[in-house]
Amino acid sequence: MSHDDLPVAEFGYPGPLRDRLIAAILTGAKTSTTSLLAEYELTGDQLPAPGGRYQLIDSAAQPVGVVETLEVRTVRLADVDLAHVIGEGEGFTEIAAWRKAHQQTWNSPEAHAERGEVAVNDNTLVVLERFRLLVP
Repeated sequence: MSHDDLPVAEFGYPGPLRDRLIAAILTGAKTSTTSLLAEYELTGDQLPAPGGRYQLIDSAAQPVGVVETLEVRTVRLADVDLAHVIGEGEGFTEIAAWRKAHQQTWNSPEAHAERGEVAVNDNTLVVLERFRLLVP
């Protein structure tokens, strides 16, 4: 299987957010990500699994690298740990600040347009994924 045949991994929404996240992955600062479990349920997509490889795309939908999933956990939002937050490579050193930023993204007009409104609270299930960059 060539890199072009791999499923696509999209981080954030196209534009400044995605560009910032992709840059953090390519520098090695970002090694984890968080998604709402409800997004997988709404789309019918399967959760990532350890060993899965994905093609990274930038805001212009151009391939920029390949990542491999190392670990996947589903937890309540209230149970996300600081190690995961730091691994997201966005500069957060406190869970509360990370959570506020993520709730803003999950409740953004782009998110609502893509999947409708999803209530986000302490009991919301999130998918925590740890990965590594294989090919920049």
